[in-house]
Amino acid sequence: MADTPFVDTHIHFHDLGEPTLSYSWLLPEAGPHPAFGNYDAIKSRRYWADDFLAETRFHNVAKVIHVQAALGIDDPTEETRWLQAFADRLGVPEGIVASADLSNPDVGTLLERHAGYPNVRGIRDLRYDDYLLDEAWQRGYGQLERFGFVLCDDPLVEHMGRAAELVRRYPGITYCVDHAGFPRRRDRESFEAWRRGMRRLAALPNTVVKISGLGMGDNAWTVESLRPWVSECIDAWGSDRAVFGTNWPVDRLFSSYGDVVDAYRELVDDLALPEREALFFRNAERIFRI
Repeated sequence: MADTPFVDTHIHFHDLGEPTLSYSWLLPEAGPHPAFGNYDAIKSRRYWADDFLAETRFHNVAKVIHVQAALGIDDPTEETRWLQAFADRLGVPEGIVASADLSNPDVGTLLERHAGYPNVRGIRDLRYDDYLLDEAWQRGYGQLERFGFVLCDDPLVEHMGRAAELVRRYPGITYCVDHAGFPRRRDRESFEAWRRGMRRLAALPNTVVKISGLGMGDNAWTVESLRPWVSECIDAWGSDRAVFGTNWPVDRLFSSYGDVVDAYRELVDDLALPEREALFFRNAERIFRI
């Protein structure tokens, strides 16, 4: 299994020196995160594709997908331009999930501009308001189909029913549940609520689940503490609609890169080889067209 290639579907690069980009969450004065507390340890000046390749070179990482890291910039295609330059020089990232405010009446123009960069495969609109009920946002979501873009989203557990209703209305759009639904609490009651919401989404054939970022809600995680959450994702979506990601470098707060990948390998060790290969690289290549 160690020889199986790994497609990392959720990584972030940044550079605080880039004048057109903004990373307010990485500035020294940024306060603790509500889910994982103090994260000063990852507030570096930069984390480039070059740095990621150096850090992960012994872990058989075949391809990576970058998910929006710059927040609140005037023109989100500036991040896409910056990332495409890495891809042109190094071949990484093979896929880009770009930023867009889907509630913007002119979002179609922005999506067209993102689509002009060859490695863009999806969109993330990172927010936790009532966007799923916003008719303008829903119209923007509907425009993703003409570009073949995946939406990467992590709805709150209490909003997963709303997400399922939206996804059902747009069967031509792939909706990717990021960070395994970002379960912020890991007690039994929270697990059951999370499980019900995730099952509603998994019942829809145009959804997929990204198993990533699980350290954010379980900072001292072990393979066994992750097992019920990972197993439930795979059981709900099947081995053909689930992918793995690391959320690097954020999850460096809780482990090394190899620890995360090795944990995934151990957690699926009882599956047949075709299923393990699907989870580790084939699904990601198909879903994100990389």
